[in-house]
Amino acid sequence: MAAGLDLLAEGGWPAITARAVAERSGANTGLIHYHFGGLAGLRRDVARAGTEQVLEPFAEALLERASVGEVLDELARIIPASTDDDRAMRIAVELVVGAQREPDLCDVLRDELREARGRIADRVAALYPHWGPRRCTGAAVLVTALLDGLVLHVMADREVPVGAASEALRDLLEGAD
Repeated sequence: MAAGLDLLAEGGWPAITARAVAERSGANTGLIHYHFGGLAGLRRDVARAGTEQVLEPFAEALLERASVGEVLDELARIIPASTDDDRAMRIAVELVVGAQREPDLCDVLRDELREARGRIADRVAALYPHWGPRRCTGAAVLVTALLDGLVLHVMADREVPVGAASEALRDLLEGAD
């Protein structure tokens, strides 16, 4: 997976071939085909690993903080930091591009995002136990869309005031109970 992710970050999906992964990882090309069931399986597994690598810092920020305020403080810190990681940003872009071009990759991205939104909805339910499942699911969708949008904006404009956005969201949420 490390070799596949490196190739994805360096050259996009066209760079991921069984031969290139075998050469980069020191494995036999036949073993790559056998283990992954061909190029499509290799690409699906690289997409899963890439999605996990890109999403996990955000999931940790959302799921491991004790309060909404702590979550917002951590997000205000990690959003700009995440966009400093060129490799992770290239992988994120390639995941979206691949999902638009290949149905198998779209399925992987969709499933991984659904799983992440489910985890976030569960955390929202723990923070707001009086909210119903529909409201928690809706909040999870909004949180993930907000993260996607903020990351995109910071990628394009390093001066986006993420801290101010975090503070505004905190003010909005204070009236949410």
